[in-house]
Amino acid sequence: MILSGLLFVLLIFQAINMTSVNYLTEEGLRKLQEEIIFLRNIERPRISQMISEARDKGDLSENAEYDAAKDAQGMLELKILKLEELLANSRVVDGSKLDNSKVLILSTVKLKNMGSKQEVVYTLVSEQEADLKSGKISVSSPIGKGLLGKSVGEIAEILAPSGKMEFKILEIKR
Repeated sequence: MILSGLLFVLLIFQAINMTSVNYLTEEGLRKLQEEIIFLRNIERPRISQMISEARDKGDLSENAEYDAAKDAQGMLELKILKLEELLANSRVVDGSKLDNSKVLILSTVKLKNMGSKQEVVYTLVSEQEADLKSGKISVSSPIGKGLLGKSVGEIAEILAPSGKMEFKILEIKR
């Protein structure tokens, strides 16, 4: 019963946020499509099989395995629904048509941390594609927000959870 209440709240929250546009790269769009296909074609049948096997074990009122499988099914369907919504509201960004003089989504930016004097390189991507290990940060992260619209030579002051940071923009590429 708790799960169905949680599911209802999440669906309402999702309905409210349906109008936002998500910008993805070609690679991000492909990964999103692959994940949806995997969840529909592999995970959904696997969970259905788990439910069927648990149902065959008898009394459903005291069958924890059945309850767990049904909960997993509900969470899977919610995830599929959220990813399908994300896909429906996504637009592919063509980096070749973007201005190279300013930091925008898909910009690869070489920065110098003015405090530590360390140089770093980040590519600004959508929230869904962010992966710090590969140098991809979200445009909606504190650093991403602080860099947007800046040009080479400018200093971006960024309020991060660890405190105020300053980065000098050394280079912008696509």
